[in-house]
Amino acid sequence: MVRQAVRDVRTAPPPPPADPPAEPALAALRAAADDLAASTHAIGELILEVAPAYLSDTDAADVLALLCEEIGEELDHGLAARRYAITSDRRALHGTVL
Repeated sequence: MVRQAVRDVRTAPPPPPADPPAEPALAALRAAADDLAASTHAIGELILEVAPAYLSDTDAADVLALLCEEIGEELDHGLAARRYAITSDRRALHGTVL
């Protein structure tokens, strides 16, 4: 029950931009980035089941190296997805996934 409550709070969608882009290409690009972030959050939640949030990135890397190799994901991307699932802050994805 606690896990579901935390998930509901953390996965609240970000507020829509004040002025949606008038350019259709920009709107499509923004939608694609939102979809990528949503799927990365889901991957991060799965990764948290293997490497819980109380582990440091260094300790989690030891645990996640094999998992990331098996699913075809780079370890840096897996760790970024884990941080994103913990914080729901997209800045965790900058330079890796987004």
